[in-house]
Parts: sequence; C-alpha cells; structure tokens
Amino acid sequence: MAIATTSRRFPTHLKLLKYEIEEHARNYGLDFFDVIFEVLDYDEMNEIAAYGGFPSRYPHWRFGMEYEELSKGYSYGLQKIYEMVINNDPCYAYLLRSNNIVDQKIVMAHVYAHCDFFKNNIWFSKTNRKMVDELANHGTRVQNYIERYGEDVVEGFLDTCLSIEDLIDPHSAFIQRRRPVEQSALKAEEEAQTVRKMRSKEYMDGYINPREFIEAERKKIEEEKAKAKQFPEEPERDAVLFLIENAPLENWQRDMLSMVREEAYYFAPQGQTKVLNEGWASYWHSKIMTTKMLDPSEVIDYADHHSGTLGVRPGRINPYKLGIELFRDIEERWDKGKFGPEYDACDDLDEKRRWDRQLGLGRQKIFEVRSIYNDVGFIDTFLTEEFCRDHHMFTYRYNEQTNRYEIEGREFEKIKQKLLFSLTNHGRPFIYVVEGNHRNRGELYLHHKHEGVDLRMDYAKDTLANLYRLWGRPVHLETISNDRGVVLSFDGTEHTAKARGGA
Repeated sequence: MAIATTSRRFPTHLKLLKYEIEEHARNYGLDFFDVIFEVLDYDEMNEIAAYGGFPSRYPHWRFGMEYEELSKGYSYGLQKIYEMVINNDPCYAYLLRSNNIVDQKIVMAHVYAHCDFFKNNIWFSKTNRKMVDELANHGTRVQNYIERYGEDVVEGFLDTCLSIEDLIDPHSAFIQRRRPVEQSALKAEEEAQTVRKMRSKEYMDGYINPREFIEAERKKIEEEKAKAKQFPEEPERDAVLFLIENAPLENWQRDMLSMVREEAYYFAPQGQTKVLNEGWASYWHSKIMTTKMLDPSEVIDYADHHSGTLGVRPGRINPYKLGIELFRDIEERWDKGKFGPEYDACDDLDEKRRWDRQLGLGRQKIFEVRSIYNDVGFIDTFLTEEFCRDHHMFTYRYNEQTNRYEIEGREFEKIKQKLLFSLTNHGRPFIYVVEGNHRNRGELYLHHKHEGVDLRMDYAKDTLANLYRLWGRPVHLETISNDRGVVLSFDGTEHTAKARGGA
C-alpha cells in the first residue's frame, strides 16, 4: 500500500474558514500548536487512517488489512471518516474532500479542540512532538532490515513484537520505577559478602565464633547473593523494556522491538484519554458552531451530523456523548456552586435542583479538568449519581437464553465500577514480569494482576508463544481462571496449565 504524497493547494474558501474558526477558538481560550490541514479523497483518507493517521509507517501486512476494512466499510456505507488529526508540532489534520461546508466547519472546530488537548493535557506532555518524522525514520530502518535479512524474517519478527506492544507501563514516564544503584551501595554489598567474625583472641576463637555460626552466616550470605541475582528486583510492568534489556536478541531485533515500544508509548495517552479528549473536542465544536459559525440555512445539516456523532448504540460506550455531557455537567455545577461540603450535605432534592450560588467558575473548571485528568480520574471524580439518573444510565448483560442485551441494574456504584473497569489500562490486563530466572533455569515468569475479568485463553496462549520466541526459554503466566489460581506455560512445543503451587 502506497500513501499519496502529492502536495495540493488548500482551497481558498476552506482557508478562510480555517482562519475564522482558529480566531474564535483562540478567543475562547484554546491554545494549540500550528495546525496544517490537507484535503484528501476517501481512498487517500483510508490510506492515512490505516497508518494510524500518519503519512508514512514501516511496511507491514496489518496496515493493508486495515485499509481493506476501511475501504469496504466506506463502499458499503457502514462507516465514514470525517477527519483525522495527529498529535505533533505542528499538528497535521486531514479533511475529507466530499464533506459539505457544514461538515468542514465542524471538523475544523473539532480539530482545534483536539490540538489544544494534545498540547495542554499532562498525559500527552511526555510524547514525542515530532512523531511524524520519527515514524518515517522507523519505516526507513525497517525497510533496511528487510533488504538485509529478507521480508519474511523481518515481518515475522515484527508480528511477534506487535503482539506484545500493550505490555508497557504508561505511567513510567511520570514515575521513577527503578532505584539507581550508587557506588556506595555496591561497595557495601561487596563487604557484606565476607563472613565477619567477632573479635577474639586466637585460643578463644572456637568458642566466640563456633563453626555452626560461621556456616550459618555463610549460608545467609549465599542466600542474599542468590536473591540479588534474581531479576527484576521488583515486578516489572514494562515487559517490553525488560525484554529489550535482557532477551537474547540480535541488534536489529532489539532495535525493532525498541521502535514498537516507542510507538506504543506515543499512542498510549490516546487510549487513556479517549472519553476526555473526544468530549472536549465535541464540546468546543458545538460551542463554536452554535455561537459563531452556523448559518441559519445550515442548522438541519449541523443537527443531523452532531446527533449522529453523539448517538449511542447498545452494548457500547460513546466517548463523544459521555465526554461532552460530563463537561457540560461540570460547567453547570461549578457555575452554580453545586459542589463542596454544603451541597453534598443537602438532602433535599428540590433544593438541590434549585441550587445556584452564581459562582461562574464553570469555564475555569473545565479547562482545569482538560489539563490534569485522564479518563479514569475524569469518571471517578465527576461521574455523580445525579448525572447517571438524569442520563438514564444503567448496567447491562447479555442474556444467552433470549440472545439479546438486557438491563441488569441502575445502581450508581455498579455503573461507575463497570465504567472504570472498562477504562482502566484501556480495558486490557495488567501483566508484570516477576522473574527472569525462574527455578534458576533462565525461564520467564509473569503475573496477571486479576481485576475481576479472566484472560481469554486463546489470546494468552498466543502471547506466551510469542514471548517464548523472544525469550528463547519456557515462559509461565500466573493468572486466575474460573476463580482458581492457575499457571499457564509454554516450553516451545506444548502449552500446559497447572494449578498455582502445583509441581
């Protein structure tokens, strides 16, 4: 699949709209990098989308598969990509040529809000702002490896790397997980390896330092040395980094795994802030369109597009809808003073509905929320029982007898818990590297931090097989299945599952 690279002149009428919308966005307080728009037809848009929004990536079959899926979806009328925007400095955004003027206005306003979010949300603060150039560099390096080692070899190894790209620690950019080893500590460790006898005269040495004492001290030192050999010293959540540092890989393989890890960290904040980011962009495209950019003749088209964006389908969370409604709720609550001990202590529902201290702090508060929260903190802090009740939220489950989804309950705590579970770690399992020399055989031992949802066994087996290809020794994963502790293992030829603690 080849990405079109022909430069096109940005149409004058869209350029004028761009300048006008950008001015309105800045007047509202949005702050963003320069934004470069390009207009593409649907085929070019699908090509860019298949590459994750970037014009250039390394060659791999999965991009072609995604392109085919997007193209068929568009051809059959099942989906349509209206816009894409890249977290970069400058930001790059793409407009679909077939969009009507109303859609182009909405998309531009939406894009400027996304760019404001990229620049100012703390979870994006550690991302590479020149990722367009970096991904092009990755593509060149992978292509060089293909020419040197062959397409099948490189692509097969890349498949293995991509299967574990989620095994990173998204918070490690903000937290020092590893303690630096100081020279003084190393010196103390060397001194501790020698058995220290108690001072005594030679004829009393056998009594003051009996042989049993010396042997016990020597055994203790050996145990401490064996423990020091255990690595990692603490459970390591960034399994990809652990493999880069310790797996028996060739230099080109280590480089490719490092590229996959770098890209995974770049994309991680987008998964951590999907509700917040899309809610913020939807809030501002709605505000700019309804107050500044909407002509009377465009109201119907705008309403149709906007309602389609915020529509909710059974069995799925719409991040646009949940995000925009929460931002509007926050703005109203902080404008009226519906927060704090006094409001929380009020048990009169009628008085709470009429509550209005006219504080006018709503706009300031939503900008603060945009800056410091991710989805988990956003939902945990600002999803209220009143919000759930007003928006008719509920939990649901699939009934195998009727073959349909049914309402399970409307309890606020269950609704909130289910939302948080689905958003924590992007809904993916927490996997930690516990030991890289398991049973003193050089085997890899991992632990699944169980959060109430069992692993899919087919996925787990495939992942263990790919980890074996990287580690070169048997790999084990401790987890819980059907409320029982189990250790899944792969030795290169056979998958096994044993009760935790079994032989």
